Amino acid sequence: MPSNTAIVVSDAHLGAASPEATEALHRFLRAVPDLCDQLVINGDLFEFWFEYQSVIPRAAFPTLNALAAVRRAGVELTLTGGNHDRWGGPFWREQLGAKFHAGAVELELAGLRALVAHGDGVVDGELGARLLHRITRWSLTAKLFRALHPDVGYALVRRLGPLLAGNRDEEVVRRAAASQREYAERLLAERQELDLLVLGHTHWAAIVEAGPRRWYLNPGAWCDGWRYAVIDQHGPRLERFEAGA
Repeated sequence: MPSNTAIVVSDAHLGAASPEATEALHRFLRAVPDLCDQLVINGDLFEFWFEYQSVIPRAAFPTLNALAAVRRAGVELTLTGGNHDRWGGPFWREQLGAKFHAGAVELELAGLRALVAHGDGVVDGELGARLLHRITRWSLTAKLFRALHPDVGYALVRRLGPLLAGNRDEEVVRRAAASQREYAERLLAERQELDLLVLGHTHWAAIVEAGPRRWYLNPGAWCDGWRYAVIDQHGPRLERFEAGA
């Protein structure tokens, strides 16, 4: 296992992504122990995830099994919540030995002091995206949703999901990515103690150097071309998982 190397994956949207993207992610996870000693999944691993006290979604089982194998191989695993899967809890720690953070978290990645956040709520201009950002942060929302039978809850999400997903028009995404970069540059200018800011959400891959050994990183979306990022002693770089790997 390579030491002091981190991999960041964001926006897989499993459950809405193609079967090919899901299977590719599982193949990639099998390769992860040979690539790094730290894996960060920065939000929206699933199109929807809600942690009940006694059940998990059956469709998520193959992915959870693959993540469990990553942990058994000794890779440190950290997940952050995205606007589609923010409602995590002790399952990640108790059953998988992973660390879960519903919001932003500061981590050390390959020796760099990094602030990692999914990025929703930073640049969302569309009404549906802003609404979803607020809904996922209301404690009352989780309490009300927990009262539903899981089959009913997931059926409701499947019906409402397209209405809340936001506009993925290329020009809209381009503007959001530009705004996200501006936000990142401002934050890094204000917080000189940070070496790295990692965001996702826009599905727009980017590495921007903010100073000597200081960067803004967005790995892009796994569901859009099997993208991810590697961080090592040289800094961050963007990668794409090959179909035949």
